[in-house]
Amino acid sequence: MVGKRRDVEVTSRDTVFQGRFRVDRYRLRHRKFAGGWSEEMAREVFDCRHAAALLPYDPARDEVILIEQFRVGAYAAGNEPWLIECVAGLTEDGETPEDVARRETFEETGLEPRDIERIGGFFVAPGAVSEFVTVFLGRVDATGAGGLHGLDREHEDIRVFAHPFGEAIDLLNRGRIVVAHTVAALQWLALHRDDVRDRWT
Repeated sequence: MVGKRRDVEVTSRDTVFQGRFRVDRYRLRHRKFAGGWSEEMAREVFDCRHAAALLPYDPARDEVILIEQFRVGAYAAGNEPWLIECVAGLTEDGETPEDVARRETFEETGLEPRDIERIGGFFVAPGAVSEFVTVFLGRVDATGAGGLHGLDREHEDIRVFAHPFGEAIDLLNRGRIVVAHTVAALQWLALHRDDVRDRWT
């Protein structure tokens, strides 16, 4: 039965680009479901640190906190480059995903979550990207949430706004929210909202 790391043989791995992120070229082969081994192939991997995302939620007000910022990947794809998202960031050395979620929530919204609950995790594009995103829900007080946030040294220009939950789902249904971790977090909350409000209010 295939499906273990030992079922992959890497003959070489070379870094072909190193900037803010890294691109590695692997030459490898792997076992096949029908038996035997594949031919050797070359695959490029966009190698970056793992990430954490957090959807800030005020259960008393039934509001989620969303942010809007410029995203160069969306621009390069020919899409609208200012995207609506929840909080997210990359891990630094020694940080846990929860550490990242708490740090980024404060940096990007000015809010500090009182409770955090892990709601899932996923690979973004495992055919070519190594990043794994851990997604959390965070309990916040949304009173007065808003304004502009972000770190100047990271060239962040982030608009923060609170949305009633129903309006956020409407944005999702109208295709205004297209960032994977935000879609996943909102859909999870839609399924578990009553339970979350029972526990957090």
